[in-house]
Amino acid sequence: MSQELQDYQELQLDHQDEIREFLRHDPPRTSELTFTNLFMWRRLYRPLWRRAAGCLAVILRPEGQEPFALPPAAGPEGDRMAALEALLADLAAMGARPRACRVGADFVERHLDRQRFQAALDRDQSDYVYAAQDLINLAGNRFHKKKNHLNRFLKTRQFRYKPLDQETVECVLEMQASWCQLRDCQKDPGLQNEDQAIFEALTHFDRLHYLGGAIVINEVVEAFSLGEALNPDTAVIHIEKANPEIPGLYAAINQMFAANAWSGMTYINREQDLGLAGLRKAKESYNPHHLVDKYLVTPRG
Repeated sequence: MSQELQDYQELQLDHQDEIREFLRHDPPRTSELTFTNLFMWRRLYRPLWRRAAGCLAVILRPEGQEPFALPPAAGPEGDRMAALEALLADLAAMGARPRACRVGADFVERHLDRQRFQAALDRDQSDYVYAAQDLINLAGNRFHKKKNHLNRFLKTRQFRYKPLDQETVECVLEMQASWCQLRDCQKDPGLQNEDQAIFEALTHFDRLHYLGGAIVINEVVEAFSLGEALNPDTAVIHIEKANPEIPGLYAAINQMFAANAWSGMTYINREQDLGLAGLRKAKESYNPHHLVDKYLVTPRG
């Protein structure tokens, strides 16, 4: 590791308790800031972290891209602005642009010194947040099409919903392999990276603190979803996959995972659309309660 990064550690599973303690004290609203998310995507983003001004300071270094900081999460005596300044100084020392990405609106509004820093909305990274009961009940005209998709599945398939456990993990891995073969993941770097992230999450299921659910048809897992508590009133869904050849299956895993795992939550965060038109249309079709806007933060001048 270079001299500029000597205070940082590469993210490891053994760091989980320490990092989760920061996030417990300063619960995030943005989907990136969970240990599970950082860990499962670590092969792509290569996260580094350290303590700075009593805060969790994280730098992501995507392969082939310029590094960037995530917004700091404060411990009991943390100074968020001092930590942000330290992160940006570290990036500058690395020869990278001093910038923090995916900074939530709450950080910008409550903590950012607007005299010294500017914040530009990054709409493609904004998280879609839904009322949990909307996703569970699919009530009213707004959800008429979704309810029809779900009912079609319920009426035409014999299935069982199963919460993820260690025994089911192997079946989910088999389903993911089949899904990747169907979608030809080897020709799509994005799908390759997602496949690696799913593998990391599933093979460490016994140590990571997330929940999962699967739909089993004829003793084969045909859909699964993985998520965790993001903050006291919101769950975040990291992964959702279904066999696209089974009508209504995506609607079914969406509804059943929400009903079985997250009925006690007020909101469900289903992450961003990355500026992909098809993904944006799909996320908007579920009538989000609100968006969690995210910003690119850079020094003025």
